[in-house]
Amino acid sequence: MAQFKLPDLGEEITGGDVVNVRVSVGDVVKAEQTVVEVETDKAVLEVPCPLTGRVTEVHVKQGDHVTVGQVLITVDESVAGAAAPAKESPPAPAKEMPKSAARKAAPPAGKPAPKPAAPDKTEAAPRESAPAAGPVPVAAPAEGDELVPAGPGTRRLARELGVDLRRVAALHPGLRLTEEHVKAYVKQQQAAAGPLAAGGAVTAPELPDFSQWGPIERVPFTSLQRKTAATLMAGWSNAPHVTQFDEADITELEALRKRFRDTPQGKDVKLTVTAFVLKALTVVLKQFPQFNASLDPRTSELILKRYYRIGVAVDTEAGLIVPVLGDVDTKNLLTIAAEMNELAERTRQRKIGLDELRGGTFTVTNLGGIGGTAFTPIINYPEVAILGLARSREQPRLAGGQWQSRLVLPLCLSYDHRVINGADGARFIRRLVELLEDPEMTLLGA
Repeated sequence: MAQFKLPDLGEEITGGDVVNVRVSVGDVVKAEQTVVEVETDKAVLEVPCPLTGRVTEVHVKQGDHVTVGQVLITVDESVAGAAAPAKESPPAPAKEMPKSAARKAAPPAGKPAPKPAAPDKTEAAPRESAPAAGPVPVAAPAEGDELVPAGPGTRRLARELGVDLRRVAALHPGLRLTEEHVKAYVKQQQAAAGPLAAGGAVTAPELPDFSQWGPIERVPFTSLQRKTAATLMAGWSNAPHVTQFDEADITELEALRKRFRDTPQGKDVKLTVTAFVLKALTVVLKQFPQFNASLDPRTSELILKRYYRIGVAVDTEAGLIVPVLGDVDTKNLLTIAAEMNELAERTRQRKIGLDELRGGTFTVTNLGGIGGTAFTPIINYPEVAILGLARSREQPRLAGGQWQSRLVLPLCLSYDHRVINGADGARFIRRLVELLEDPEMTLLGA
């Protein structure tokens, strides 16, 4: 009998939720056949099994949370080819595993499927010790290291605190990590981080027993919700936020957008206000490079990024997801609009690739389609700024000595006050307003 365990799915992915089990006991599977679908932080991935044989046991079911290294199915390889392969249920729309993960999950061409590894002695008889003191390593262990031995509670705490367990394991080789190891690591990290580091995570007080006052229901967070919560906590706790508000008169922009909508090309490309904003942002980001950056608190250095990958928040049934549009500064307005619309649609259908969710330098979130006059967006850490768009509305404005009804777009710019001072925040948003109020200049990238 051979056991197939959840393989490494990619950088920083420790597990996910099972959304579909594609095999049953008695089915015959062939190498590279998809056996389960797992929802990770942002995407749904098909997990292929490198084994061939009859399934004798299925260890997971839909809704289970699984971690890397956990057994998914047991296969009897001695009956390989005894029956036709199991019929797979119709696959959900194009949920593909990242190439990097597929390479790790599948055996090299021309070589037999790897035999199951011997049981981890560390897991069978874990040695535990008090967390060791010492400097916190700056670099994580090289990719491909063995699975870090730690229980579900320890992994959950690490996710909530934004801790890479591989770094903790480097301080305690051969040990099964506990929550105390993680807490000690966080304290060491805070002590070594220097004056620019955040104040650190605060332990929440224990909740009362709410059932004493009436009926309750506990609804577990999905992988996406857990990741979103961790990202928001990282952004809020690591960066002192300031939000700058302003308004742009987009009357001319909207007129231009409507004229384009009535052209033959306008029927193929939906030109939105967000596309104009992205185009204008690349102009402003080049003039204010500290907004397109990340802060390294350990070295007190600002990392200026000379590329422009802008994340655009998309509202999906599963929650808020932020795909990233690359090389925005090199693309014209129509290309930005077309690619952004296509990226948003694939995000809503959960067909987005993991590489399209990483590497953002600045984020835009638009709540105008829902409503509201203003809001305070939380920075998408480790970025240092985020722009929020609220619903545009007609307002009376004085123009040419006469009052006119003008379409006004509220802008909400949150930024890391360690990196960006208030005066530059005001200058940044005013420059953006100038470009949005003169769409021809925006199109020219001036």
